Amino acid sequence: MHEVNNDYDLIKSFIEGNESAFNRLAIKYQDKIYWHARRMTGNHLDADEILQEVLIVLYNKLKLFEFKSSLYTWIYTITNTRCLNIIKKNNLRKILGLGEIINVKDESQNLEIDLERKQKLESIEKALQKLPVKQREVFVMRNYNEMSYEEISQITGKTVGALKANHFHALNKIKELIKND
Repeated sequence: MHEVNNDYDLIKSFIEGNESAFNRLAIKYQDKIYWHARRMTGNHLDADEILQEVLIVLYNKLKLFEFKSSLYTWIYTITNTRCLNIIKKNNLRKILGLGEIINVKDESQNLEIDLERKQKLESIEKALQKLPVKQREVFVMRNYNEMSYEEISQITGKTVGALKANHFHALNKIKELIKND
């Protein structure tokens, strides 16, 4: 029996009653969901809560998925909506911590370079939390999640032009905030 890995086959298998197919989907997307939520909300607990909520929604609604977009786009739409709700609820008061923003560490680099990188990342993350939500949203999706403007447009319902403008303003504000830091 061949290993089922693509989203369509996993969804079909889950709908037919194979719970392990859902587990594979959850494992495939959980880090992407968590890190998007973490960067949007600036908080581990909120990101973890959003991850759990998104997985529950995914589990309960997967049978209704119509394949009008990719599963990835659908999951990001759900995740992003949850993030925006948490941000509104928390009135943008939380600041992202330093320790968990570095996903990959190059062991060959010396301590000084590593410290410098951490300081730069901390400055970017602090600046990111000061951006208006619209700008932060497009910046995170574009720069951290490496999504195209078209994918972001599908998720947010905003035009590509508006997204490009928000991204441009976000970049300029981050540069300015870092410079003044």
